[in-house]
Amino acid sequence: MTGQLTIGKGAYLRQITTALSTQMRSVEVGREMEGSSPPSVFIGSHAYPKVYAGPIIATVHGDTRIMDEPESWIPSGTTQEEIIRYRLSLVRGKQRVGVGDIDNPFVEKLQEIALSSSSVESEVTFETPPAGMMFSSESSPHGPSARMEYFEIEKGRWDRDLERVYHDTDQAASGAVVDLHRSGVPFSSIQKAFSAGTIGSGRRRKLVPTRWSITACDTLLGDYLLSRVRRNSTIDCYRVHEFDSLNNHYAVLLMPTVWQYEWIEAFLHVLGREEMIFADHEGLKKKQVYSPVGGCYYSCRMAVLDALAKEGKQAGAIVLREARRGYVPLGVFNVRENVKHAMGSEPKEFEGVSEALQYLMTCFTLPSARFYEESTLLFGLRKGHQATLSSFC
Repeated sequence: MTGQLTIGKGAYLRQITTALSTQMRSVEVGREMEGSSPPSVFIGSHAYPKVYAGPIIATVHGDTRIMDEPESWIPSGTTQEEIIRYRLSLVRGKQRVGVGDIDNPFVEKLQEIALSSSSVESEVTFETPPAGMMFSSESSPHGPSARMEYFEIEKGRWDRDLERVYHDTDQAASGAVVDLHRSGVPFSSIQKAFSAGTIGSGRRRKLVPTRWSITACDTLLGDYLLSRVRRNSTIDCYRVHEFDSLNNHYAVLLMPTVWQYEWIEAFLHVLGREEMIFADHEGLKKKQVYSPVGGCYYSCRMAVLDALAKEGKQAGAIVLREARRGYVPLGVFNVRENVKHAMGSEPKEFEGVSEALQYLMTCFTLPSARFYEESTLLFGLRKGHQATLSSFC
């Protein structure tokens, strides 16, 4: 395969996940199960607005938060193998429910889990022994799943910030998401609360499929942060921030311009000898359609803007990612957290664009020409006619 093949990113990643399903094994459980939810819930999107929703439960008791706490994995040096072992040890129960049935006793149990500050003891009886596993480019993997006949939990203590927005039924979901982020609540906790219908004005609350809620929260936060970043002065040089983990290398090129953004990702020899590259970009105007490269576009955008907002600066950003042999789709947390750590690294600074680009291209195995072929902003920089705001009007 080469980057010239007319295959979309979604189709390519499905090839990877299909191959993984034949190579890996998830935990085996019977029809009856007891364990601790990390806490975690999963809301499917198939047949929306009647969806399969339910808890995600570990097969062990006690503090299982590490299994669904992606913000802690990279700082603690958790390996890809450990993450996969965590995730395939989690069992998903499911039950069909309407997304607007917020007062349903079953949904109330899911909300109890989503709002909890600690692991939640759970007991489940399934219709059949859970089977299979799920890998996704958007959400983290999980192990086997099955419909539930019986589901009960022990109530625990709620996170105070999540409880506050739960009781504020006059606040819009967008404002609640921003307030929680400003209070330091981890993104994964905000997203689960959003997905479980515990955020927003009372009459508009509903269950939101997990993969949709991830992009929704990234987008809401990204748009808010951009409104702050646009008021800042620009940086005064070119900067390259790098980070490497989980069989990925990331490099963020910050430019002394107003906000413009491009995401370019290369998948290098993951399945064989293929070199797949996907890219998307934006300028002054907000993107009006969902990015063809998927949720990682919004996760990366949010992470860069969050760092710029904290620094009190504005910049244009071109972010390059190279996923290498051994890469496994673990969800867009992989992008968000790695870019966050890249932005927190000490940058290399350059006065001119030529020097910055020359260094940038030494960070990757793939020849620089392949990145330029798929790029808009990066290609423009190389040609010496940096994209201006008028290009996006």
